[in-house]
Amino acid sequence: MGAAVQLLLERGLAGVSVDEIADSAGCSKATIYRWWASKELLALEALLQSWDDGIDAKQIDTGSLRDDLRMILRPWVKRVTERRFTPLIAALTAEAQRDREFASAWRERFMDSRRAGDREVFKRAIKRGEISAKTDIDLALDMIFGTLYHRLLHSHQKVSVPVAYRVVDQVLAGITSSG
Repeated sequence: MGAAVQLLLERGLAGVSVDEIADSAGCSKATIYRWWASKELLALEALLQSWDDGIDAKQIDTGSLRDDLRMILRPWVKRVTERRFTPLIAALTAEAQRDREFASAWRERFMDSRRAGDREVFKRAIKRGEISAKTDIDLALDMIFGTLYHRLLHSHQKVSVPVAYRVVDQVLAGITSSG
């Protein structure tokens, strides 16, 4: 797996063939396909193994939704904006639009597992009375992460920790208002 990670992060999904990954790993192409049905699924596994940002959102509880979200976003932004990750994330996101089977794996293994912890942060905020129990948690998460992914994938605006913090503040201003 280390060989695949290195090649994919250096050259991107389109810049690497399964033959090159197999050669680099010292195995056959058949061995690669025995474990992963496609290069994209192998790339997803490589991303998951190299992604570790050290954050388990389920364990974060500062007593403040704003601070919890900041603790989640700081390492996420640092990881997602590492030059080596951006092209791979973009390619895998695009692949999820083309291939239903891959899209299912992408959502389940990369997106949903992270969102589950993020949801817990909002649920605790509801229990503390910080936000209404009527808050659409998934929509709030989409507003936060959607904004950041939009900037990342389109490269029209910078993604940074200060930007992520401003997004959190804007979203919280909307969901905590009495209007």
